[in-house]
Amino acid sequence: MTWRLIITGLFLASPAMAALDTGKSFTHAVPAQRVFALLFLMIGPLKILGPFVAMTRGTEPAFRRRLATRAILFSAAALVLAGSIGHQMLRNFNIPIPILALTGGLVLFLVALQTLLAQFKTADPPRAETRKPEMAMAINPLAFPTIVTPYGIAAVIIFVSLAEGDHAAQLVIAGLVGVILLLDWLAMLAAHTILKHAGTALQIFAIVLGVTQVALGLLIIFQALAATGVLVLRL
Repeated sequence: MTWRLIITGLFLASPAMAALDTGKSFTHAVPAQRVFALLFLMIGPLKILGPFVAMTRGTEPAFRRRLATRAILFSAAALVLAGSIGHQMLRNFNIPIPILALTGGLVLFLVALQTLLAQFKTADPPRAETRKPEMAMAINPLAFPTIVTPYGIAAVIIFVSLAEGDHAAQLVIAGLVGVILLLDWLAMLAAHTILKHAGTALQIFAIVLGVTQVALGLLIIFQALAATGVLVLRL
């Protein structure tokens, strides 16, 4: 399953933080289009299509629409709550951004590598679905962890932390998250059609993106180590 290009604004570790330290705004250090691209791959529709189709197979369009709507509302609430609490915790513990970047890079690398290798495994025989489709799935497993991944939560927390004191930038981040959640909702409404006509293309894209994610995980790790002074990064 494809997803997550985790937080290069965050994991822009050295350049972004250096720019902020010299008085530049968050939006100057981390452009909005880059924030959108990263968040899109973290909490966007690419990773939702397969799971949504699997859990709603055989259901009526009206049920799928209600389920998707409820899941998006829960996801929005979860991101707001996680962003607020996480940002406050970072302030209380005074955790340096490069250390968070290193942690995120390690997690991304390991998960992306596992995801990439899973593409080449022989598929297990399909198991019969034991859970009847119901609205309770809007919270789990649809809203969390399918739409709101741990990586997505981390991205929102870090971006909000980087934009501390810049209310305009925080509004931009909130707006971008809202747009992405809207795209998630639209994708779920058309998920069955999308997978029917573009399933193979999405599988190929998953492999390509998986390689990119593994490489990005390594880059994040090296950038974070460089930001802490452990090594000198020469690229």
